[in-house]
Amino acid sequence: MRIRSLTRSTIRAVAILTLTTVLTVAPPASAQEGLKIYISADMEGVVGTVTGEQLGPAGFEYEQARRWMTEEVNAAIRGARAAGATEILVSDSHGNGQNLLLDELPPDITVIRSWPRPLAMMAGIDDTFDGAIFVGYHTSTDNSTGVRAHTMSSARLTSVKLNGVPVPETGLNAAIAGHFGVPVIMLTGDDAIAEEATDLLGDLETAVVKKAYGFHAAETMMPQAAYQLIEETAARAVARTADFEPWDLGGPIELEVSFKNYRPVEALGYLEIVERIDSHTIRYTGPDMIAVADFLTFLLNYDSNATP
Repeated sequence: MRIRSLTRSTIRAVAILTLTTVLTVAPPASAQEGLKIYISADMEGVVGTVTGEQLGPAGFEYEQARRWMTEEVNAAIRGARAAGATEILVSDSHGNGQNLLLDELPPDITVIRSWPRPLAMMAGIDDTFDGAIFVGYHTSTDNSTGVRAHTMSSARLTSVKLNGVPVPETGLNAAIAGHFGVPVIMLTGDDAIAEEATDLLGDLETAVVKKAYGFHAAETMMPQAAYQLIEETAARAVARTADFEPWDLGGPIELEVSFKNYRPVEALGYLEIVERIDSHTIRYTGPDMIAVADFLTFLLNYDSNATP
């Protein structure tokens, strides 16, 4: 009798353990298998970041911020995989493009680093991807709120518009993805960019990791809490990838860029493809978003004194 009782107890325990394991590792019922996800990662919108002290190699907290950025990307990867993503490409899209800690990322993803590169923050995107996730993003230079609000260059530009509409980097990059039929399904950052992105792109999933108090101030979550939020949001976004529509502007597309300084606009005005609107603004019309992206890459990277 005792042996029989022990056997039943053992069988019951194994059954419970097996059921628990299945419930733990099984993806959500709505998950889709074999999805390919693109992640573009910036740093201004990452948990804890508020000033230049986190955003560049000279800052005393930059090494810590690199880890926050890396772990936010890891959280997005975990969530995406839980919902069925099997292939992931990450674009290191902040500053020098060499911020993510490669040794801390999964071994089976790939990462794009440094500049200049085709399609800038969206290098590597094509029509084989099922969705795009933007990690650590921030508001536009046209926006009066948001931590480190700027578009492409806080030092040089005061406005960027597509077809007359002011856009953040979120909009530029969503339009590039949209050219390939890829929807933006999720964004992380402060509350201001979450609102700006939703107004522009519609019902995408957002993970708000801090509340903007100003250009250099925010009320921030703690890193571990932010990672959990991002993982849960990514899983939800990827599980409903089919619900999102690409932001495809078609063509031709009119780009307007306003500079802080006078001389770049004067020089660009010598190009036949550029129209000088006023003393600080130029207009370029491209056949599609790829041409516009290439023009922006030239605009922000050309330097006749560049070496090698």
